[in-house]
Amino acid sequence: MLINEPNRHHDEHDRDHPKGDTDNRDNVYGIGFGIADITGPAVEINMMGYAHFGQDGGGIHTRLYSRASIVVDGLGNRICYVNVDLCGAPQLAKTLVIERLHLALGSRIYTHENLLISATHTHSGPGGYFQYFLYIITTEGFNKQSFYAIVDGIVESILKAHKSIKSGRIYYNKGDLLDASANRSPASYALNPKEERERYEYNTDKTMYMLKFTDLQNNPLGMINWFAVHCVSMNNSNHLVSSDNKGYAAIKFESNFNGYKNVGKGPFVAIFSQANEGDSTSNTREPICINTGEKCDRITSTCGGKNEYCVSFGPGRDMFESTKIIGHRQYRKATELFQLAERRVSGPIAFIYQNINMTKRLVTLEDGTEVKTCSAALGHSFAAGTTDGEGDSHFTQGTTAGKESKLFDAIRNLLKTPSQESVECQKPKAILLPVGEMTVPFRWTAEIIPTQILQIGDVVIVALPGEFTTMSGRRIRNDVMQMFRHHRLKKEVILAGLANTYTNYVTTFEEYQLQRYEGGSTLFGAYTLDAYREQYKYLTKKLIEKERIPFGEQLPNFLEQEFSLKPGVFFDHPQSGHEFGDVLIQPLTSYTPEQTVEVKFIGANPRNNLRTDRSYLTVERFYDSVWEVIATDGHWETMFKWERKNIILGTSEVTIVWNIPKNCTKGVYRIRYFGDGKSLLGKITSFTGTTQSFHFFRHRSRSSPDTDHPNQKHHEDDEEHCSSDAACDIDQF
Repeated sequence: MLINEPNRHHDEHDRDHPKGDTDNRDNVYGIGFGIADITGPAVEINMMGYAHFGQDGGGIHTRLYSRASIVVDGLGNRICYVNVDLCGAPQLAKTLVIERLHLALGSRIYTHENLLISATHTHSGPGGYFQYFLYIITTEGFNKQSFYAIVDGIVESILKAHKSIKSGRIYYNKGDLLDASANRSPASYALNPKEERERYEYNTDKTMYMLKFTDLQNNPLGMINWFAVHCVSMNNSNHLVSSDNKGYAAIKFESNFNGYKNVGKGPFVAIFSQANEGDSTSNTREPICINTGEKCDRITSTCGGKNEYCVSFGPGRDMFESTKIIGHRQYRKATELFQLAERRVSGPIAFIYQNINMTKRLVTLEDGTEVKTCSAALGHSFAAGTTDGEGDSHFTQGTTAGKESKLFDAIRNLLKTPSQESVECQKPKAILLPVGEMTVPFRWTAEIIPTQILQIGDVVIVALPGEFTTMSGRRIRNDVMQMFRHHRLKKEVILAGLANTYTNYVTTFEEYQLQRYEGGSTLFGAYTLDAYREQYKYLTKKLIEKERIPFGEQLPNFLEQEFSLKPGVFFDHPQSGHEFGDVLIQPLTSYTPEQTVEVKFIGANPRNNLRTDRSYLTVERFYDSVWEVIATDGHWETMFKWERKNIILGTSEVTIVWNIPKNCTKGVYRIRYFGDGKSLLGKITSFTGTTQSFHFFRHRSRSSPDTDHPNQKHHEDDEEHCSSDAACDIDQF
């Protein structure tokens, strides 16, 4: 790997990268942004996140996107930062993305070393895209539709960013956001040394970090921010694809620049990235026992010994409102930081990368003691789930070695008995699944882990390959900052979570001892964090010294071994007496603000056509003698729901919901459904269904209080928001 090596490969798109001072002391960079759809199959595929059998997709609330940003310095050195609306960043997808980019642009432009892919950690997207067996059990195996939708979308977003590169400037800002997160394992956090805890005011990271990108005329090009909070506002009862709170914030932010109709189209791109969110939840209300109303047990998160009764909730009345509120709070803070960002980023682009084997890795602690990591294993506490989403009722958080169920140990042994070495190494974890020793049908979890640091002038981005808890992330950040300070360099250090692969959780040694969910999910044992700290200090040192380091072991590729037990679509058939697209339930003749339009059609399976970068629905307004589209299935106020009626007959129905924003323009509207039916012979035919038109009458109210919930926020300039260019505005749902 070459540190800060000039990129010798140039093409026609490099003409806009800045020339002149190679140190970028003039603060000018080449900047590009791109966005593309990665939604994938919206129905019948189990959602990735809660590992909840039965939580299969049933439609779309918001689409999922890949958002890419590229920064180039005066020497042509570049980095590419990609954020995806996924539960985690699949390492195999990154490998294929790089192969595709090499074919399109040559092998020296984007590589494992300078491309970072981070995930928002939404729990409401179709799964089946990881190559490791553990993560595709609930999806009945590997899902090619899901996987290739992700690969295609990431590539497209990067190519769009690459083609859009122009000279510009970058600004840095940061500030605290206090009301959008809470610690879901405060008992674990409290085990960290008192003197360490006293250095921080909060038990979650409340700081939002921001990079603002403009062209040389100060026109906004894009934005990236990082804030640590789980995307679990949508709970495990949800069946609609959703980008959750960070996706809501991104859509809302982008609409300010692109117009509300252009969801997912750019050109302005807003990236709401993840950080060290391992113990940071968006369900900000304290967990309670839903059967009694009392507080849950602090250690086990149980109520009378049962984990399913202990639940934490978001600030809203339901999961949709909670998603809006937490998303709006991130949007609001990001807007403030964006508007006030004045500090210019300056200096060269650099990057460093290395794959490491985290199994049985020797680590030297600060006191000189030599320890090692373990073969990967998941504990009994892992199976208990969290207050964000309960696991199996037979398990509880806080279960340590010697206190586990012997019955489940016996059942486990039918799959794989953990080695004695692993049992001893992982203590006090009570091993439920020795995943590092399980290789049938192929590896269950990753052991070769990518580690990476990107540098944009005086800003450093550390790629964390998993879910690091608050204090784990703080230790990594402090280590990197201290390394720079030791060399008399001042850098702003940002953590990018869930980057380049997925390795479950990383706790501190102290947090690990309690074995709550996060500790039970720390794969490589009690010294996992210490191994990562040692590695990131090494990377930082070599980055500063501009030294070459080995690439490390090659990343595995199990694509040829992947399989699926999930059947495809057999065929579709309309119900007797109907055609595809027939309207079963028409809209009313008229509506007023904040009412809900709900219509139903004869449908077909959406897996026949993913309609990538398109839509299964449109809400249209008759304006100037034509029907104009004012909302799609990517807009927050719409819902696309698909329901199988009879699997033998192949019948299904589609329900489309439009929650009318209160500032919509009066006029005549209609709703259309776009589907694709599959015949018994396998031929797929597109069709369209259209409702009768209906009227929307506007009645303005000036009595709404101005609170921080967007549903209640009132705008004095409503009429200005209701132009023909944007019939409805996201500020008003």
